[in-house]
Amino acid sequence: MQNHQLEIRTAIQILKPAGEVYEAIIDPAKMSNYFISKGSGRLEDGKEIKWQFPEFDMEFPVRVVKTEKDKYISFHWDQDETELLVEISLNPRKKDFTVVTITEKGMENNESGLKWLRGNTEGWANFLSCLKAYLEYGINLRKGAFDFMSDKE
Repeated sequence: MQNHQLEIRTAIQILKPAGEVYEAIIDPAKMSNYFISKGSGRLEDGKEIKWQFPEFDMEFPVRVVKTEKDKYISFHWDQDETELLVEISLNPRKKDFTVVTITEKGMENNESGLKWLRGNTEGWANFLSCLKAYLEYGINLRKGAFDFMSDKE
């Protein structure tokens, strides 16, 4: 039996134009309204930035691979010493709608990989829901949502 690598794939439609969605993802000032607490810079080709999350006193390095304005963002980050590739695709629909699809890949199909698959699938679905709430309604769904996971207690 082959041990295939696992891949996450999740998507949502956001009722905003692709340019607005793209900026909300690459700009840390905007991203801090729904996902991170702080980012060290914009997502730009070849750049390494650091993300901080509200619940944790750690920085997470993100190594940007490629950005294509209003269409595509990819980056690497690490999970249990495995480099993972995250790809975010923006597909305009109708006049001002955008389908955002996220894939993350690179974990082995084993117990550790299945744990990652469950946790990060939930994480990316949460990211998309929070992005949609922020862009469409100006709401930060993440605020206080994960305080129970905090390492700050």
